Amino acid sequence: MAGAGRGPAGPGRPRAPLLAAYLGAARLSGPFWRLALARRTRAGKEDPARVAEKLGRPGRPRPAGTLLWFHAVSVGESLALLTLLQRLGEEMAGAHFLLTTITRTSAEALAKAGLPARVIHQFAPADAPGPVAAFLDHWRPDAAIVSERDLWPLTLTETHARGIPMLLINARVTNRGFRRRKRLPALYRGVYALFDRILMQNEASRDRFVALGAPAGRLEHMGVLKTASAPLPDRAEERARLETLLDGRPRWVAGSTHRLEEAQILDAHAAARERLPDLLLILAPRQPDLADATEAEARARFDAPLLARRSRGEPPGPATAVYLADTIGDMGLWFRLAPVAFMGHSLPVEGRVLTGKNPWEAIALGAVVLHGPNLGNFAESYAALEAAGATLAVDDAAGLARAVVAAQDADFRAPRVAAAAAAAAAAQAALDRAAAAVAALLAGPRRLRP
Repeated sequence: MAGAGRGPAGPGRPRAPLLAAYLGAARLSGPFWRLALARRTRAGKEDPARVAEKLGRPGRPRPAGTLLWFHAVSVGESLALLTLLQRLGEEMAGAHFLLTTITRTSAEALAKAGLPARVIHQFAPADAPGPVAAFLDHWRPDAAIVSERDLWPLTLTETHARGIPMLLINARVTNRGFRRRKRLPALYRGVYALFDRILMQNEASRDRFVALGAPAGRLEHMGVLKTASAPLPDRAEERARLETLLDGRPRWVAGSTHRLEEAQILDAHAAARERLPDLLLILAPRQPDLADATEAEARARFDAPLLARRSRGEPPGPATAVYLADTIGDMGLWFRLAPVAFMGHSLPVEGRVLTGKNPWEAIALGAVVLHGPNLGNFAESYAALEAAGATLAVDDAAGLARAVVAAQDADFRAPRVAAAAAAAAAAQAALDRAAAAVAALLAGPRRLRP
């Protein structure tokens, strides 16, 4: 956000024509949003008990005193904020925190994870005048902190117009994202100018931000917030139950997998079972709503008695080869249950380049991490981990099978797990920088509303 009189989007300054055009269209979009949300609710994609929050009708009263508004788009981004919110709650005893997201799955995951003290979750308003104004009128945030990449121009512009300090944290621009955004540089230039500071995940993003019009003087390196997140929540009783059922069997988890790579993962598992006949795969797809297709893929390789599906309440038995873990918010359980974790969205697939998934959640729980060659969004993290000897890269299904078998040996895992733990400890600086930036934002002068 620009400070008073600063930048092309500061108070009283003309907006870029493309941003102005978007805002003009957004001011007429209320009926569209109501129709779209009604359709999504009928399709089960919105929570009917809470969809009104997206139309500016909040589900909770505003607490008295200081309120900091944090926004993240969905599950991974919002869960990464919980450690930061916990820390800020300890450092700012009188403050409350509003955490908004977009997706129904994020609300379910946050409910399962549990919110820190004095944190309220709501759905973000639709990017239309009525919902945004009602949201801001009700919550009256003292500061707004956006995490990563969910940038709604009308919402941000109206927040800026009310003199609310704004911070973009944990931000990155990937190669793919840059190619998409550079088609509309004037729009992004206007949006980035709204923020007081932009804290980037990596230095590789700096040139891309500048090319998109972000003010170079407001860009700072932060690191990846997910590297400093507290461990995912445990389900100790359920884990003990599953440990009893598995009775010491060798096992591995493939987490956050993409449908396009699951055939290779299942092929790797079949090959690994030729060496370890009682090996179990816990397959946790990124999109559980596509699990019917995942199950069909598994049944093409393993007979019906060899597959169990968690969403149907089927426990893994002694003969189960694949346990389809198609439920939300249980990755902390799987990473604790399996000492070997393959991070999905990383194998080569025809016609698409996958973008990798966060390795730090598995590392925090002591699993040795395997991954494919496509690391896009997390390339910097994986490069540091590989340089430290903390992870194991594979190129294809055959390589994955070999790595899974080798990593069942505790002596093979031990040096990699130790190296990963050391790298995770060094990455805590991202949390320190984010907390300091939020505190500085709140301590700074509030701009006057024009």
